[in-house]
Amino acid sequence: MKHVGRAVRDYALSSSTQGQIVAIGVATWGIIHNRDALVHPEGCFPAHYVMDIEGQGRLSCLDNNHTHFLLVDDGTQGQYGVEIELRSRLEKCIAGKQSGVTIPVVCVVLDGGPGTLNTIYNAMLNSTPCVILEGSGRIADVIAQVAGLPPGRITIALIHQLMKKFFGEEYERFPDLKIIEWTKKIQDIIRMSQLLTVFRISDDDQGDVDVAILQALLKASRTSESLGIDCWKRQLELAIAWNRVDIAETEIFTEESHWKSSDLHWAMLSALVGNKPQFVRLLLENGVNLRDFLQEEETLCELYKEMPGCFFLGKLAKRVQNSSRIRRRVIGIRSRNHSGELITMTHVSGEVRHLLGSFTQPLYLPSTTINQFNMSIEDSSSSVTPRDPGRDLFLWAIVQNNKELAEIAWEQCRDCMSAALAASQILKKLAAEGSDADEAEEMKELANHYEKHAIGVFSQCHNSDEDRARKLLVHASPLWGRTTCLRLALEADDKSFVAQSGVQALLTQIWCGELSVDNPVWRVMVCMVFFPLIYTSFLLVSLYSSPQVKFFWNIVSYFAFLFLFAVVLMIDFQDLPSPLELLLYIWLLSLVCEEVRQLFHDPDGFGFRKKSKMYINDLWNILDVLSIILFIIGLALRLTTVLFYAGKVLLCIDFVVFCLRLMAIFTISKTLGPKIIIVKRMMMDMFFFMFLLSIWVVAYGVAKQGILIHNDNRLDWILRGAVYEPYLIIFGDFPQNIEYSGFDLNSCSMNGTDPLKPKCPVLNESQTPAFPEWLTIIMLCVYLLFANILLLNLLIAIFNFTFQEVQDNTDRIWKFQRYELIKEYHSRPAAPPPFIILSHLYIFIRNVVLCRPPIVCKEFKNELLESEEEELLSWEALMKDRYLQSTQQEQSQSMERRILDTSPAVDYGQSEISGFCSKRSTVTESATIFFIRSHIFIIIFQIFHMSLLPLVCLHFYSALTTTDESPDTYVSTSEKEDGFHVNARQFHYPGSKVTRFPVPDEKVPWEASISLSVTRDVCKMSVCLMCVSSVIRNPQGRTGIRGRGTLSRLGPNLHVDLVLTRWVVSCPLSYSHKDRILRILPSLFQVFEGYVDDCRNTDNAWVETTVLNIHLDRSSPLMVDISNMVRTLLPAYGSLLWQEVSGRARLSSNQRESLRQIAELHNRKF
Repeated sequence: MKHVGRAVRDYALSSSTQGQIVAIGVATWGIIHNRDALVHPEGCFPAHYVMDIEGQGRLSCLDNNHTHFLLVDDGTQGQYGVEIELRSRLEKCIAGKQSGVTIPVVCVVLDGGPGTLNTIYNAMLNSTPCVILEGSGRIADVIAQVAGLPPGRITIALIHQLMKKFFGEEYERFPDLKIIEWTKKIQDIIRMSQLLTVFRISDDDQGDVDVAILQALLKASRTSESLGIDCWKRQLELAIAWNRVDIAETEIFTEESHWKSSDLHWAMLSALVGNKPQFVRLLLENGVNLRDFLQEEETLCELYKEMPGCFFLGKLAKRVQNSSRIRRRVIGIRSRNHSGELITMTHVSGEVRHLLGSFTQPLYLPSTTINQFNMSIEDSSSSVTPRDPGRDLFLWAIVQNNKELAEIAWEQCRDCMSAALAASQILKKLAAEGSDADEAEEMKELANHYEKHAIGVFSQCHNSDEDRARKLLVHASPLWGRTTCLRLALEADDKSFVAQSGVQALLTQIWCGELSVDNPVWRVMVCMVFFPLIYTSFLLVSLYSSPQVKFFWNIVSYFAFLFLFAVVLMIDFQDLPSPLELLLYIWLLSLVCEEVRQLFHDPDGFGFRKKSKMYINDLWNILDVLSIILFIIGLALRLTTVLFYAGKVLLCIDFVVFCLRLMAIFTISKTLGPKIIIVKRMMMDMFFFMFLLSIWVVAYGVAKQGILIHNDNRLDWILRGAVYEPYLIIFGDFPQNIEYSGFDLNSCSMNGTDPLKPKCPVLNESQTPAFPEWLTIIMLCVYLLFANILLLNLLIAIFNFTFQEVQDNTDRIWKFQRYELIKEYHSRPAAPPPFIILSHLYIFIRNVVLCRPPIVCKEFKNELLESEEEELLSWEALMKDRYLQSTQQEQSQSMERRILDTSPAVDYGQSEISGFCSKRSTVTESATIFFIRSHIFIIIFQIFHMSLLPLVCLHFYSALTTTDESPDTYVSTSEKEDGFHVNARQFHYPGSKVTRFPVPDEKVPWEASISLSVTRDVCKMSVCLMCVSSVIRNPQGRTGIRGRGTLSRLGPNLHVDLVLTRWVVSCPLSYSHKDRILRILPSLFQVFEGYVDDCRNTDNAWVETTVLNIHLDRSSPLMVDISNMVRTLLPAYGSLLWQEVSGRARLSSNQRESLRQIAELHNRKF
């Protein structure tokens, strides 16, 4: 009790688990020190108890680490062990409670004395498994020493020897009678081997103590009752609770267990909620069907409700609250507490759609309770994506950032590539919105992990079939909101995925349109110029509808626009706009219309808000908007008389912006495109570098200006001296006024009145500068040292670092950005500016005036038929399996993995060799026999014969289940071989409170000497036992009790067991064997006749049974009569029925042996 209390205390102090652990102690009232303080005349709770360890003597104090105590009082004083029986019964009662959760009970033995032996014995009688810790001392070591011996070899002398060894001086106080009793109890404990586990610290195979405890529970669960589904369920429940997948794999999921998918649904839910990915994988490998498991939406809702605390759960809770608030406002219910609001899949669908993007469709059906008002809140779609259990489980694992569970679920997804890319998008979006930096970093790592998965699967697909792989990229996935893999990759900013050769091949094919991708550029340009040579109208349309040709025409158009703009600014900029200038305005109008078309063109369904953000985030679009705005402002100023010149200046600046926009045409080039990315990154570096440089420029400039010039109030010259001149010094333009030799009085103005000359420095009486020349020279040297040498070289180093860093990624970034350019020119009208304005007019009339639906293109999103979709996803699943297999092979080929795999193999080889050497002489015939499991249907009739009476009582009962009156707890095969009865020597005689005298195995034979005065008597007959005992004696030896007990007579009590059997329908028979059986039916077979090891046996009365068997054929008339009798007597005798039995059925040892002999008689294995 003390050790348990300390363990509870240490766990409570070290664990963050909320709530108090309830520790109930069971103690004897008569051995408690200061027990009188617990007695209160009026009752008191809680009771006040004062510990006094120093003055307790032979008594004991209650442990203060327990929360409750049950005190057992039988009137004795100072006698230990009174509470053992109550405690064992209480443990059995708690373990048998059917509250939906199995409560495992195990007895762990450390050290202990004789009272502990009684505790172990009573616990095992109540089917409680025990774990003995070898090396802990005293009785634990005694049991551990004899655990490997057969009970017949555990003698009284051996127990004497072990008691003396492990108890020391305490052994001298043990009486011989107690040693005999303990020997018998230890023998019974060893017989119940299914409930006994010895943990040896030196044994490497046993692992930790928790493994030994769990193995003890599993072993007891398997052997205590029939191996039905309830037994396996309890074992699996224990393994999941202890998170021991290794034990579950080797001990539970064996050939003997037969699981259905529905039988494991509870275990799957428990493993998922408890975050036990290894168990989830094991359950999937052993029969769990995800489709059946997640068939009901309530199961998925339960998973989201039980989700551990994470960022997504907080967002989901806010959505549930907002939904509840809107519903109450819509249906007119006043505000009230909404803590009982439940999470529905509609809430999950809305939040996931927010993470994926509004261009996707809802993943789950809207709830019927909220769809009445939800239509006005969010865009609803008539078509909802179908359910896929793998996707549902994968999504549940991804939103909580659970890598291991997500990995298992991803393997079950149908559209695995879309799932991986969607996971990347969701995780990156959650990382961007979250506030926890560490969690965000983990999400980004997991997003990159699934991007690699998508890359690996697509690489397998592209290597196998390029056409299918391209179709897989642009097919609308019905499982992920009818979006495409390519769109998901772009939304997730998965540059590595887009940069793959297969994806780029698809983009190149779209870029060329219906033209061949092998055509060189010069050939395409020749066809563009000499288009009259193309006679076929189809080829002409294919040529000018190609995005590549559109791009070339727009380049030519843009160069023409810049040429026209330059001509107008330098040559033809009149007071009134000339024809060339008017043409320039029309040209610009066509550019404005194209920008408006790009802003509103939304084939993916992003929505105007999302589309606007995407438009603004593009640098080239920003330059377009800036150049158009500057041109409009310059045009407005140019049309006025007063600001005519200012308008021209602004248009000139605008021309610079248009020229910078010209760099966008190089983004399509494989050579120049990556270099533009490097320039953009270097411009960002230089922008931040200017802040650092400005500190030195301003510091030196202000100091120099303050030393040289006194009170200059001209702002332009102040900025020139404080900023501009120090900036020019960096490029080698050194000032002349910082030293005396370069001073010229005529080059400056004394009072600063000349606006074209700087103010002269402070002069002395001799009209020479008064500033300290040495100081200004030192300041200049220091400034040059830091600005020219340090900072400029730092800028060069930054540029070099940026170049080296970006150079490896520029190709990947360029390939990623190439998509937007290709998509832009794919949707762009064929005519270049300014003729494009005619196409804009046509689009406006068609879409706005005539309200016709937009033309759907299949190059970027293709809707497949259901059969094509199924075939494509099946092929993708095959490629995924190949990818996972190749990944596992790569991991197994690594050196570290080889070392890890080799180590257990060597250990296993050594154990196999040693096992072979020890067992090579015990090879039996059973190793070469093919066992066929057969089932026998039986009816057992037990007939009690009363001697000297003509009346025979026929009693029907089912012998297939054990009863409390005839327990069969510790019978084993070894005991059968020893020849000693076991059940007849149980301590507690059934149906009474009498305890047998302990009879160890060596004292069972009548020839062994034992004092007769110590044997007990429960005879119910008025005869002289001393006379009878010498004449009528049990042929199997002593039982520890005299008389007839509860049996009907002294001597043998004859029973007859009649077993009717028939073949199960599914059991095949060979014709020769079947014919032989039919010839002898319905013959009567005598299976067994003789002594039965019954718990009611005494020294003078015992049970002898004759087992008879009649084997029936289903088609025989006798079989029909028996069946009719069963149906007639079933209402009156509920136990009379045909029952299928096998070796796994719960039977007593005698019944099992009888059925085994009957099975051998019919050449079957029981």
